[in-house]
Amino acid sequence: MKVAIMTDTNSGIMVDEAKEIGIFCMPMPVIINEENYIEGVNLSRAHFFEVMMEGADVSTSQPSPGELVDMWDSILDEGYDEIVYIPMSSGLSSSQKNAEFFAKEYEGRITIADNHRISVTQRQSVMDAVLLAKAGYSAKGIKEILEETAYDSVVYLTVDTLDHLRKTGRVNATAATVGNVLGIKPILRTTGGNFEVCLPVR
Repeated sequence: MKVAIMTDTNSGIMVDEAKEIGIFCMPMPVIINEENYIEGVNLSRAHFFEVMMEGADVSTSQPSPGELVDMWDSILDEGYDEIVYIPMSSGLSSSQKNAEFFAKEYEGRITIADNHRISVTQRQSVMDAVLLAKAGYSAKGIKEILEETAYDSVVYLTVDTLDHLRKTGRVNATAATVGNVLGIKPILRTTGGNFEVCLPVR
C-alpha cells in the first residue's frame, strides 16, 4: 500500500520544501488589498510580513474545489493508493470540512485528518505522518493516530496589534479594541480553535 502525505502551506511548508520531504503541498490563496496571491508562489513570507506591518488589508482564502481535486487526481495518477490530507485546523478554517465533502467521491482513497493544528504544530503532524507512512501504516491508521494526539500541542504567540485577529473573528472585537487602546500586546494560545489571551503584557 503506497500512501501519500499532503498538507497546505498553513503548515509553514512551502511547495519546494514539500518536494524535498517527499510530500505534496497545496499553496494557499492570500488576498492583499483586494489582489490575489498564492503563498510560496508569488507571495514570499518576507513580503507577507512587510505588508502586514504596513497595515494592508489582508485576508486568507482557500483553494477552489477544482484545484483541490486536481491535486488529488495528480497524486493518485503517480501510483499512490491512498492520500492522507492534513489541512489547517477545522477550528480556524473551513478547508477541512470542504475537503471531507469532496473526498466522498473517492471511495475511501482520500483520508482527511483533522488534528486541530496550525503552523509549527501542523508541520509536526505532517512529519509524524511521513514516518507513519514509511512504517507501513494505512491512511486510516495515520488519521487515527494524528487525531488521537490532536490536543497534545499548544501554540503560543504574541502580536503587535490585535486588528488582524479581530477582522478574522479570532479575537473578540471588544477585547481587541480595549487591548489596542491600552497598548496591550498579549501572549495568545490556541489548540486549534479561537485564540485565547493567556497573559496580557504592556
